[in-house]
Amino acid sequence: MPRPQKCRRVAFLPRAHYFKPSGIPLRALDEVVLHIEEAEALRLKDLDGMEQEGAAIKMNVSRPTFQRVLAAARQKIADALLNGKAIRIDGGNFEVSPLLYRYTENHCRRRRRDR
Repeated sequence: MPRPQKCRRVAFLPRAHYFKPSGIPLRALDEVVLHIEEAEALRLKDLDGMEQEGAAIKMNVSRPTFQRVLAAARQKIADALLNGKAIRIDGGNFEVSPLLYRYTENHCRRRRRDR
């Protein structure tokens, strides 16, 4: 049985949750789902310019895990941009940083141990 995933900590929730090419009805588009923790990895590395080690610490994950999350996010963004797909930012396995916690829900999925 694989180890349960650790929740990825996020300190920012995006204001917009949907992006699509202009001039094409949404019903005619394929959709790519970008998870909240993937958007956070993009923000920390590409927008804020943090090193992977520091960004991994902020997200409460190892550096290799951060690299995998970032690679998945970049692949999804490239797929959507180059193939004309809509991007929906939603879901994932994350917990909100304590500074934002009082305003949001916890979306961390934890496995329960049977006793």
